[in-house]
Amino acid sequence: MTERADELTPMMAQYFELTRQYDDALVLFQVGDFYEAFCEAAERVARLCEITLTKREDSTGEYAMAGIPIDNAESYIETLLDAGYRVAIADQVEDPEEASGVVDRAVTRIITPGTLTEDELLGGAANNYVAALAREDDRYGLAVLDVSTGDAYATGSDSLATIEDELGRFAPSEAIVGPAAPTDPFECMVTPYDERSFSAEQARERVGEYFGPPERLLASDAEVRACGALLAYAEYTRGGTGIGEDGRLEYLNHLTRYDPREYMVLDAVALESLEVFNRRSVRSSDGLTLVEAIDETACAMGRRELTDWLRRPLIDRDRIEARHEAVDELVGAVRTRERLHGRLREVYDLERLISRVSRGRANARDLDSLGSTLDVVPEIRETIADSDSAKLQAIHDRLDDVPEVRSLIAEAIADDPPPELTEGGVIAPGYDGTLDELRETERTGKAWVEDLEQQERERTGIDSLKVGHNSVHGYYIEVTDANLDQVPEDYQRRQTLKNSERYYTPELKEREEEIISAEQRADDREYELFVDVRETVAAESERIQDLADALAQLDVLVSFGTVAAEFDYTRPEIVEAGIEIEAGRHPVVERTEDAFVPNGASLDREHRVMIVTGPNMSGKSTYMRQVALTALLAQAGSFVPAERAQLGIVDRIFTRVGASDDIAGGRSTFMIEMSELAEILDHATEDSLVLLDEVGRGTSTTDGLAIARAVTEFVHDELGATTLFATHHHELTDVADELPGVFNRHFRTSREDRVVFEHEIAPGAAKASYGVEVADVAGVPETVVQRAADLLEGSETTAPADDGRTPTRTNGHGPTAPGHDGELASADDETVAGSGAIRDRLREVSIAETTPLEALQLLSELQSEIEE
Repeated sequence: MTERADELTPMMAQYFELTRQYDDALVLFQVGDFYEAFCEAAERVARLCEITLTKREDSTGEYAMAGIPIDNAESYIETLLDAGYRVAIADQVEDPEEASGVVDRAVTRIITPGTLTEDELLGGAANNYVAALAREDDRYGLAVLDVSTGDAYATGSDSLATIEDELGRFAPSEAIVGPAAPTDPFECMVTPYDERSFSAEQARERVGEYFGPPERLLASDAEVRACGALLAYAEYTRGGTGIGEDGRLEYLNHLTRYDPREYMVLDAVALESLEVFNRRSVRSSDGLTLVEAIDETACAMGRRELTDWLRRPLIDRDRIEARHEAVDELVGAVRTRERLHGRLREVYDLERLISRVSRGRANARDLDSLGSTLDVVPEIRETIADSDSAKLQAIHDRLDDVPEVRSLIAEAIADDPPPELTEGGVIAPGYDGTLDELRETERTGKAWVEDLEQQERERTGIDSLKVGHNSVHGYYIEVTDANLDQVPEDYQRRQTLKNSERYYTPELKEREEEIISAEQRADDREYELFVDVRETVAAESERIQDLADALAQLDVLVSFGTVAAEFDYTRPEIVEAGIEIEAGRHPVVERTEDAFVPNGASLDREHRVMIVTGPNMSGKSTYMRQVALTALLAQAGSFVPAERAQLGIVDRIFTRVGASDDIAGGRSTFMIEMSELAEILDHATEDSLVLLDEVGRGTSTTDGLAIARAVTEFVHDELGATTLFATHHHELTDVADELPGVFNRHFRTSREDRVVFEHEIAPGAAKASYGVEVADVAGVPETVVQRAADLLEGSETTAPADDGRTPTRTNGHGPTAPGHDGELASADDETVAGSGAIRDRLREVSIAETTPLEALQLLSELQSEIEE
């Protein structure tokens, strides 16, 4: 279809003008009860949403169109979002009956993955963030915003790696990026947006309008640029221009500026490895994530707050212990905890409610829900009024039930109001005298009409006479054709039907006009009153948001107390350094297995590197993760699954666990492993907790062992980080004899008819990996298992079993392997030992002065020499 303006009909000219204004989005154009797309856009909508593609013809020709019903638009919009589109909603902003020509339409909101506010599209209580990244010289500024709740955060750093870590925490659904800022860190939709919004002048002005002078809140121009652009984009998606006041988010009145160093760092790799929010396995829906295992929150705000506390564990000892003190009190006060949980279940999502109120999109039921929540606040406040916990007392002082709003809603909004404002019955009787009079006139008139049918039957003698109403012809008296001879003279014909006639009388006409007038005036008055109430409530958005935050924090503390009481968690003691855990448990695995074997852990400044050996399936990975999760839970403010725990504060958890690849990106499993390893060696500190699982397994035995040894020495000598290193390189356990801070632990096994995993950690190193036995347990065909055993017999030596009962096999990878010289040994021992030049090069290397990348380069060169 042509788009020439002089050939288009007025409606299509309007449509194409909007598509030009919003050329980065798919425009859905209201036509009556449907949102329509035309031409090429219609073909895309029809294909993606699996709806019928129709044709429309006007004076300009025939063109395609596809429409989705407005009352069920969310499900179709979700499909378009999943396909990577942004959707611009063009609503009719003029009453069709009052329009002199084509009905005026305007884009009222732009729906994007990161700026959703519709409950049907948000799909749960979790935060949904949009991010903005700006760069000023060598400084980066990051801002994130949840448009549905008003949660806004900003931070900055000279390090792009730090910004990437923060993006891993928040996992935004969408991002905008300023000039000179990279797009690589984002794993979400990156939306092109007007670069002018990132300018210092515009950004400073917009931040000032929302939060006051930027220099009092933000630490750099980069942060100001990111925040200003993000606010502009949020306004733009609300139907604003991104320049003026149109789309202003009145409920957005608080920005949290934080330093990443104020929280334990958990990057995307650590969150995935520890399964904090998502399960790693996509093949099974069995099992829980950490957040699912400890979530006993009662309301949506609490669930979001719990996620935030796990995403950003504290590193300030006083703040951590304040949470522990509150949880301790709640664990011991069963009735208080249960009472609070019961009242918190009655709390609606205040953050999203006040967001809708402030945007003018809340209906009467939203206000009723807000009022119901305010009604339970006094009881919640009273329940913790006598608390000895400073944290609970601070929450108590913030539990403001906003009495002005509470009483206004109680007086103004009807009980159980309808969802639509146009249905009437929104404003409570007695709130407004004018409205009451109009409703009484309406009721009186309708009651008179209801009585009219019986009166007219008696007057005319027509027993089948009916009085009815429709939206087109209004009120009528209907008489069948068989009784037309009995119709009185004052009846005036209104409509002829197939077997009857419809009439009205002057008195009925007068009553009809009276009813319609009263009804219309009452509806207008009711809407006007409702808008006034909504605006009054919106004016208190800051107080309501502060109340929401207090309720959310209380909900998380009650949840922590419930979990601790029900699953026998203990209060951890926060100490200067080290990890001392007695009978520790994995908080998720113990909930999903019938029997779980607790294990302790003891690491300190003098003994900070634990080498963990044992067969696959013995529990090494679970053990390491449970130590990390214990630290994470403690610093989030929770009690921990153990009999006793003394924990030093961890600044960051690093994980190199599991196998993955990026074939499309040209990175093998081993390359990803080495990249993650480099990140750890570059950024870990003596206050970090490092989990290393089978480092070096993605290459040859010789290379892998060399890398594992070099990494262990570097962590011990240079980093000083608390480290758990699970490995099948049994030669690595000899490092414990040479480095004072390294020690060995292994998982016990025994043999009966087949290998038995006892899942119990013990001092010393394992004597074998039981690879063939594990293959047998896993169901590998018997012929393959037997052949492997036969091949192993040809190269094995005999060593005592780690339980001292039954001899077990070792194939040159245990401590008694021939040729082991205390430096480097493997199945390729002869090749390494026999090369004097290579040995000399290794002896000359200064570990203390060698960077991780230089070490990897050296290993590559040595490998080449060996192959030659």
